[in-house]
Amino acid sequence: MDARMDSPMMESVSPGVSPSLTSAIVSIVVGPDQRLFAAHEDVLSHSPYFASLLRDQFFESTNRRVDLPTEEPEIFSCILEYLYKGDYYPRLVHDKRRQTWMLEGAVSSPDPNKGDRVAAVEPTLYHTGVGDVILRDTAVYCAADKYGLEELKRLSLRKQGLQSGIEVGTILRSARYAYENTPDSDSRLRAHYLALIIRSRKTFKRSGTMQMEMELGGKLFFDLFVAMCNHIDDIVDVTNARSPKSI
Repeated sequence: MDARMDSPMMESVSPGVSPSLTSAIVSIVVGPDQRLFAAHEDVLSHSPYFASLLRDQFFESTNRRVDLPTEEPEIFSCILEYLYKGDYYPRLVHDKRRQTWMLEGAVSSPDPNKGDRVAAVEPTLYHTGVGDVILRDTAVYCAADKYGLEELKRLSLRKQGLQSGIEVGTILRSARYAYENTPDSDSRLRAHYLALIIRSRKTFKRSGTMQMEMELGGKLFFDLFVAMCNHIDDIVDVTNARSPKSI
């Protein structure tokens, strides 16, 4: 199996030794359409969430089954791929020539005035709970938080930072989803969206979608107000530091 050394599955395995995949097979039924997945119990148990569920089924050796009716099959597929391989498609790869990180299969933008790379895989997915498209990496981050996979949260956040050319409406829906599915104590993904909106403020302030979202309100826009105030304060502090001091 093509597993990276930072895969959770490899953590308890000595270097050069293949991981053991001899534990019981668990059936996982995902989403309203009840899509069926299968995974080894030892692999699933790297997630505290699944480890707890499987402990409760310890004496039910003939019916090792987990139901996830509200999860998106595409997102759970990413979770499972990460548990086995340490990443999920498109994988994060290092561009040695540019000394930068990029997503597997990304190609240079057709616009010569832009240095961005274009993802080979659509960065969004249709989320049945939202009823619209959101960024896949945001949904993966929130699922990783639910399942107790801290390294996957870091990985998905890093991947999301490599995306470009996303529509304003998709970004705002994804930001709301992030706020609704992460605790207040976890500010990393929320801060990513706040910084993105401030950095691209010229685009957002012209957006009718942004106006409608702001009229709906919510904690996202209070945090955005605070972040923009801090941004302005930083600019003022830098300007004052550079100006000649009066005698």
